[in-house]
Amino acid sequence: MAAPSAPLLRSHPHRRALFPSSQRHRSAAAAASLLGFPPRKPASTRRLPYTAVRSSSTASPSAPVEEAAAAPTGDAEEQERVVLPTNESSDRLLRIRHTCAHVMAMAVQKLFPNSKVTIGPWIDNGFYYDFDMEPLTDKDLKKIKKEMDRIIRQNLPLVREELSREEAQKRIEALNEPYKLEILESIKEEPITIYHIGEEWWDLCAGPHVESTGKIDRKAIELESVAGAYWRGDEKNQMLQRIYGTAWENEDQLKAYIHFKEEAKRRDHRRLGQDLDLFSIQEDAGGGLVFWHPKGAIIRHILEDSWKQIHLQYGYDLLYTPHVAKADLWKISGHIDFYKENMYNQMDVEDEMYQLRPMNCPYHILVYKRKLHSYRDFPIRVAELGTVYRYELSGSLHGLFRVRGFTQDDAHIFCLEDQIQDEIRGVLDLTEQILGQFGFRYYEINLSTRPEKSVGSDDIWEKATVALKNALNDKGWEYKVDEGGGAFYGPKIDLKIEDALGRKWQCSTVQVDFNLPGRFDITYVDSNSEKKRPIMIHRAVLGSLERFFGVLIEHYAGDFPLWLAPTQARILPVTDNELQYCNEVASELKSRGFRVEVCHGERLPKLIRNAETQKVPLMAVVGPKEVQARTLTIRSRHNGEIGVMPVDEFITKLHLAVANKSSL
Repeated sequence: MAAPSAPLLRSHPHRRALFPSSQRHRSAAAAASLLGFPPRKPASTRRLPYTAVRSSSTASPSAPVEEAAAAPTGDAEEQERVVLPTNESSDRLLRIRHTCAHVMAMAVQKLFPNSKVTIGPWIDNGFYYDFDMEPLTDKDLKKIKKEMDRIIRQNLPLVREELSREEAQKRIEALNEPYKLEILESIKEEPITIYHIGEEWWDLCAGPHVESTGKIDRKAIELESVAGAYWRGDEKNQMLQRIYGTAWENEDQLKAYIHFKEEAKRRDHRRLGQDLDLFSIQEDAGGGLVFWHPKGAIIRHILEDSWKQIHLQYGYDLLYTPHVAKADLWKISGHIDFYKENMYNQMDVEDEMYQLRPMNCPYHILVYKRKLHSYRDFPIRVAELGTVYRYELSGSLHGLFRVRGFTQDDAHIFCLEDQIQDEIRGVLDLTEQILGQFGFRYYEINLSTRPEKSVGSDDIWEKATVALKNALNDKGWEYKVDEGGGAFYGPKIDLKIEDALGRKWQCSTVQVDFNLPGRFDITYVDSNSEKKRPIMIHRAVLGSLERFFGVLIEHYAGDFPLWLAPTQARILPVTDNELQYCNEVASELKSRGFRVEVCHGERLPKLIRNAETQKVPLMAVVGPKEVQARTLTIRSRHNGEIGVMPVDEFITKLHLAVANKSSL
């Protein structure tokens, strides 16, 4: 399909997804999974997931650095961005974090003898451990950290021991650790392995660990918080105390991480959403339900309008479909059988059961089925900004990132087998154009292939997988293959964008589906007048508007570019004598489609400070001279005073800047 021109979106050689590269990694991941730990990923040369900015004089010699084009803090002084190691890039760091989880558990049980241990994995930024015990306080965390320091100073060896299942059960029962018994039952492989810290404490574990506690830099560890967590993530189970900690190879890395956390906190979309009056979640209405305020709503309008225009350029037809449907529809699609725990309860409407939609796919299929199609009709592309509803536990809700109602930028393509490659390439072009508007240039790409359990013939899986690979190769984008990581109904491409802090966010996905066309029995008439089954492709670019808006807020730190800012300019009169002229200018600008407002009633310095606090890109100051000359003194939030210019000139420059998505 012909694609409109788009800004360049680059795939970076060190921005790659991770997959097992050796049997050693696969075995470790399997063992960790059996113990309830997240699977371990091998070392990789990809770019690390976040960075911390600091002056070069304090850079750690062991931390890789790269020059930062723009410091996230906005500091004008010369800085360099320290790229912190990860579990994937540093096997030593992974071992340190895993051992820290054990050391912390040992410290907790020394201080609180009645506590029961559960699991304690390493995670992206450190480690955690879950305990069945009385609620902990910040004061308790300080005591636990002090005890951890003592254990580390003792330089106790970590010793691996292999046991029979019977012996392991006997020892666990002797300690009266019921959760460990449950974990033991879930381990299918033998021998059972445990790790000792000296002769005082041990835990069921597959490893790996450092040789002794003295290998840990106690000044590179920090206990961060305590949270409640249900055992095995099931709200019907016991509520546990989860202690989160962070651990690094040295103190410099910890300082860099703390700096990163402070910057991430400054960018937190929940705080900025309130400070800038963008959105709220009203508890009177219910958790996880987003209220878009006027300023947030105008940004959403801009996002939606741009999204629709680009889709129309790429040959999509736009749809609007209902938020509810008969429950039978979700039985046909398989959602009630395989996705019921994420769906809300059904409602009885005149003796028929209806269901809030968790996805849009069945609706688009019904639109396809409204008439008989010929092979000449393909490809058929339909797109919708469709709101869906998914059940989430209240404890898992998180601002705009985890909600119960959200709008997907959903689209489906119905095509022939020999059209898959061109259609996927078109989706990649469209993705590049949409994401490029927001300055996203670096990302990770995964191509996931056929899993053990799947639907569809070998031939169609091979054709679809080759088509996805060819489309990526044709586009010139680097990617990693996740062998066996595809959905049961078809192969897929996943794309993660990278924000200003180097964090990765899953947004775009393209999935070939061999399942739903069969479930809904959709067909077309081929050149021989025979009925055949079309190929169906699911795809989303932004993922959901709510989550993507949250990412944008944190990416820009609430400082939206001129073309996207909810208020593009504030007109500020020096006194009320200039108010009439200011209102005339504002009316003229609004008639040209610009988002402006007049603010008065305070002294000018206060008006300027208020505009900068609200992150308004431009200010037009108006005094007696400006009224007399019919001009404006333009001030930029980032560049200071730009100069005096006639209103028409300001409008022309503003129009060009917005059209080019640039600054004034």
